[in-house]
Amino acid sequence: MAITKSAKKAIRNSARKRVFNLRRMADTKNAVKEIKKLTLDKKKNEAVALLPKAYKAIDKMAKRGIIKKNTAARKKSRLTKFVTK
Repeated sequence: MAITKSAKKAIRNSARKRVFNLRRMADTKNAVKEIKKLTLDKKKNEAVALLPKAYKAIDKMAKRGIIKKNTAARKKSRLTKFVTK
């Protein structure tokens, strides 16, 4: 358990950041799921239209440091590859 005042503050800050990070992660996962579902249902045009939404969510995660830059690039690449196949 935290003893010093600064350690207690760090715990509060990390708890607050965790909420934001989890929300951003969930948004990204939902966008990717939706695109994959549309692709599997043979609705390619709708899936391609949703790609920018997923890209934006992935890029924001990378920008905020939730995932690394190369991980974001890999996710976007695999998603594009999945839709175009």
